[in-house]
Amino acid sequence: MPKIRLATVWLSGCSGCHMSFLDLDERLIELASKADLVYSPIVDIKEYPAEVDVVLVEGAVGNTEQRRLLEEIRAKTRIVVAFGDCAVTGNVPSLRNPLLREEVLRAVYGEGEVPGLEEGAVPKLLPQALPIHAVIPVDRFLPGCPPSADRIWKFLQGLLAGKRPELTGADLRFG
Repeated sequence: MPKIRLATVWLSGCSGCHMSFLDLDERLIELASKADLVYSPIVDIKEYPAEVDVVLVEGAVGNTEQRRLLEEIRAKTRIVVAFGDCAVTGNVPSLRNPLLREEVLRAVYGEGEVPGLEEGAVPKLLPQALPIHAVIPVDRFLPGCPPSADRIWKFLQGLLAGKRPELTGADLRFG
């Protein structure tokens, strides 16, 4: 059986989901026998490749650069997974949503030149941080803040076996 092409992406968030992914520990060796990691913040690949089988997307969509990357990911990937609560619901990054973007940026940068209000060297901050399904169609959801390594492993095993995971309470089942 050919290896799947697996990618992981980190948008607006804390990287906790990727830390849980790394907590797979020795299971990463088994994963490497079944999947090639073709794009991730934990490897040095700069361009998102074509023909990705599965991508785990961590974090909310907070700026125009992330939105463009997410649209590219959807166009080049068969199964997009919202990975963790920030990707699923917006979670912590969306705490800024009741505030006006301009007020937040001016509070941080002061009254001079404020990066993020317009497109430039710093990507333009979106008016609100969004869960990824608000920007692109998502195929699977893997909630948790962060999801545990055991939950990630069970999820990946099901995907690798060609099954569709179903979330039921605190655990996963496969239908």
